[in-house]
Amino acid sequence: MIRTPPDPRAFIEDRGPFDLIGDIHGCFDELVSLLERLGYDRRDVHGWHHPEGRRPVFLGDLVDRGPDSPGVLRTVKASVTAGRGYCVVGNHDDKFRRWLAGRDVKISHGIRETIDQMQAEPDPFREELADFIDRLPHHLILDEGRLVVAHAGVQADMHGEDSSRVRAFAMYGEITGERDLHGLPIRRDWARNYSGDATIVHGHVAEPEIRERNNVICIDTGCVFGGHLTAMRWPERDYVQVPAREAWFHSPRWAVDDNSG
Repeated sequence: MIRTPPDPRAFIEDRGPFDLIGDIHGCFDELVSLLERLGYDRRDVHGWHHPEGRRPVFLGDLVDRGPDSPGVLRTVKASVTAGRGYCVVGNHDDKFRRWLAGRDVKISHGIRETIDQMQAEPDPFREELADFIDRLPHHLILDEGRLVVAHAGVQADMHGEDSSRVRAFAMYGEITGERDLHGLPIRRDWARNYSGDATIVHGHVAEPEIRERNNVICIDTGCVFGGHLTAMRWPERDYVQVPAREAWFHSPRWAVDDNSG
């Protein structure tokens, strides 16, 4: 069996402490409120800083659906490029990257809002964003392997692997290829069989409450749908949330069993 070479971007020699932040989806004001509640301040040109040296880790889906994707992108990019935080790529970010590159993408699931908001942005910023998103890893291994983060999660045998299989799983999860009555993808609950030692923290599957199963934790609590923007503090394993200012985007599943991703 030929083993796929490891992804050097996945291995981060950083023990934290971290603040893991779920799907933002263009909810810039809520992101600012959450960072402030976590104790960050904006004291210099490099963006947000925590007096205790904590680092934010953004779990992807920075864009689409919400009112200010450019503001979110500026904030996250400043943090990552200054070496003050980390970010993994989400499926919405990757689709936006392809649009920036002139690729043909389906204008659905909220990207229209991002495209409209980007019209007022200068060309150099758009070019910088394309490069920034293209360089984002699909998953990260932190705190000497105790913590693994990915937008939609990663199975235990995928940790550190760089392949199209792992990238797709990290961005989309385990999908069946079928669609539900709302036209949204049906996903398997891969966490039901997870037995790895590392704690996996992900977003992507929006639910009203934080979900933990077999040491796999989903912190996408549907801010853009009117829920909350959630952070998990590591290694404390406690949560900080701020409510959405309003429901910015309608999901047909959100009221009962959201899985829109």
